[in-house]
Amino acid sequence: MTNDHAANNGENNATDNNALIARIVRREWDQFQRTNNEGGRAACQGNWPVFNQMRTSQFLTWPAPLLESYLDDLAEADRIGRNLVTEKYGRMMASTAPAEYETNIEPYIPRLSGERIARQERIIATQVAWAAAFRARYPKLGQAMRVLTTAEDTPAATSFETYLRGELGTYSDRTLGLYERMVADKTADGRNLTEETILATVRLGGFADLDEAEAAQ
Repeated sequence: MTNDHAANNGENNATDNNALIARIVRREWDQFQRTNNEGGRAACQGNWPVFNQMRTSQFLTWPAPLLESYLDDLAEADRIGRNLVTEKYGRMMASTAPAEYETNIEPYIPRLSGERIARQERIIATQVAWAAAFRARYPKLGQAMRVLTTAEDTPAATSFETYLRGELGTYSDRTLGLYERMVADKTADGRNLTEETILATVRLGGFADLDEAEAAQ
């Protein structure tokens, strides 16, 4: 009886999380549609299936309190006329288009404290190491990923590191604290967030596991 109860709880939690994830991805998509891209609309802004798969696979690795907090961030942003997706891409331009960032973006987005930046950088260092370890283990799947580090950024290619820095910079303090705890918990358990995210991605793409997806590349 106890095992059945635990299994039912697990299924209920997964269902609750899936409902939260669907709401988050839909809000992000709506903000993404309102993001102005230099040179007109980007092709990816019309590709809901890929956007849905990529964002859903990221959020499938998150615990419920973090999902709830980030959904609150998105709802609050909509309420006050802030666009977190636009802001995320704007923050990335600190590396990919620094002159334009300094003039047209930095003055108009929330300034992060030195302490906040330091906290983000500790998370980023852990995640870049995870991504590098994943790429070493699954080189073909790794090739399909973004370039890894900010040093590899170009005006046309944004690295995993820079993308993550842009995204973390949009989180509320509460959301960042919960994200920090998730990263610490995964580190303590010897888990790899990149591996878990890509596993979710390939499963949504119809593969059983990472080995099968790697072999199919």
